[in-house]
Amino acid sequence: MLAKSLPSFDVVVVGGGPGGFSAAVAAARNGSKVLLVERYGFLGGMATAGLVNPFMPFHVNSRAIIGGILQEVIEKLREMGGYDDKTRAFDPEIMKYILERIALEAGVKILYHTCFLDTVVSGGGFIRAVLLHNKSGIQMVEAKVFIDGTGDGDVAASAGAPFEKGRNVDGLMQPMTLNFDLANVDQKMLPSREELNRAYREAKAKGEITCPREDVLWFYTTHEGLIHFNTTRIIKVDGTNAEDLTRAEIEGRRQMFELVSWLKRTFPAFKNAYVVRSGPQIGVRETRRIIGEYILTADDILTAKKFPDAICRGAYPIDIHSPTGEGTTLKYPPPGDYYEIPYRCIVPLNVENLLIASRCISATHEAHSAIRIMPIVMGIGQAAGTATALCVKLDTTPRKLDVGLLRRTLKQQGAIL
Repeated sequence: MLAKSLPSFDVVVVGGGPGGFSAAVAAARNGSKVLLVERYGFLGGMATAGLVNPFMPFHVNSRAIIGGILQEVIEKLREMGGYDDKTRAFDPEIMKYILERIALEAGVKILYHTCFLDTVVSGGGFIRAVLLHNKSGIQMVEAKVFIDGTGDGDVAASAGAPFEKGRNVDGLMQPMTLNFDLANVDQKMLPSREELNRAYREAKAKGEITCPREDVLWFYTTHEGLIHFNTTRIIKVDGTNAEDLTRAEIEGRRQMFELVSWLKRTFPAFKNAYVVRSGPQIGVRETRRIIGEYILTADDILTAKKFPDAICRGAYPIDIHSPTGEGTTLKYPPPGDYYEIPYRCIVPLNVENLLIASRCISATHEAHSAIRIMPIVMGIGQAAGTATALCVKLDTTPRKLDVGLLRRTLKQQGAIL
């Protein structure tokens, strides 16, 4: 089947998650004609489709270290009653609406229910176009610069960028999680986390619970009586493999109802609770890591390393959920300090007109576990979008872009550098 050609754009962003959204908005606000391609009927990625909540910490000594578009989103969530400053929880339905409004008001063209198929690469490692598929058929769209916001590095890998997956010892990646919300929980009757986890461990020992996770991870939400659970754990799966994703979805749902049934019969607080929603897709922590001009390391995180080409800050720790079963490894940067993410981490090798704006930037397995959180990804996305717009204006490539100009532009637009 021949692909139907769509009008060309300055910038095409594939994937409307936290990073892709931020990249598209930043590129449009800096003067580019932008197309944002999203496979679902809404934006937000892991924040909405994955039902990941709340935002993980992005502060040092109670001061935010990531600004710009992230802070704009939080302010709009707050205005609509969809954000809790104490817990950083947000309402995912309000999030969908806000991201969409911000993108449209910036002039971004959104194309929903559209999946990425492949890249058309010309000589010298330049992407000429991307092939897409939706209800209209197979479509081709050309652009000057492209942004990979897929989370899995689909565009980069298709275009020939090198990548790694998993930990060095065996290639296993972090487990997946089906996130879900329980409604009608009696919050006044909630057991302490210690009591809940003690009972959970006893239930595991008796064989009543078969989830590999070592404890029950739950969070308050923006609504009374609604509790969010990030507890299911599906191990030894690859988010770039359709059969693994299918198995993970099925197993995640089984674990969810096993846990809910146990909660309802064990604690009065959950007696009348029910599953009001689960993530439309399994939550994926790690897949491809695209190799770029610099590979961020665990040492960079733990020593709070700074870089002259920094585009984003972070203070979240190395956070590795065991790929084989129980256990979560946490290693923190120095108290009161932050690490930086260099621009070189979003510039992939072997592809000349592409930037990465999602969790799959150039990093080791350990460093990736720290920078994968949504606030950091939004900061990275804003930088990627701004960089592509500058490339269009200056008729240059991401690898040749003046990073000093990029940093000055980001600071002028609210980024904290």
